[in-house]
Amino acid sequence: MEQGQRARLVRTVAEAVIAKAEHLTALDQAIGDGDHGVNMKRGCEAVLADQVALSAKPLPDMLKAIGMALVMKVGGASGPLYGTLFIELGKALPAAPTRADATTAMQAAIQGVMARGKSQAGQKTMLDVLVPVHAALADGADGVRVKSVAAQAAAATIPMLATRGRASFLGPRSIGHMDPGACSSALMIAALVDALEEVG
Repeated sequence: MEQGQRARLVRTVAEAVIAKAEHLTALDQAIGDGDHGVNMKRGCEAVLADQVALSAKPLPDMLKAIGMALVMKVGGASGPLYGTLFIELGKALPAAPTRADATTAMQAAIQGVMARGKSQAGQKTMLDVLVPVHAALADGADGVRVKSVAAQAAAATIPMLATRGRASFLGPRSIGHMDPGACSSALMIAALVDALEEVG
């Protein structure tokens, strides 16, 4: 992947999250601290501002640098979780990954997020999108299918009872709302698929 392609990757994903910041905030106002959209926007703007320097790095180093930026800029619970996701992807991916490499790296990143958040799929978190998306990748799903799985998985958090994170404090009142982290994860995955299809 050339530098211009890496820059497009960074730009597409960051801009997708920034564009939906208000929506993410509204979701978080219902069951969280109400700052997920603001925090994610801040982190993505920092990444976007540094896209030239970031995209000059090999893919693994770029991902690790993005992860560090998200840890520093996003704050809250999401900063360490998204930071871990990108850092672990960077550690596991080679400079020119195959689909099999990407699938393996995503599994490693998911394990990192689980360890960091002390959480599992089914607890109304970003893992409820990441885990089924990984399964779809492992099953050979194309980009359209991956985006569909991500969107459906985010929607599937609506009827869930939150048992981890800030939303878990609400108990049954967390039911009926989409998890903000699941939504932002689905947004990132859809944007990533779009960017990779442009790269070809």
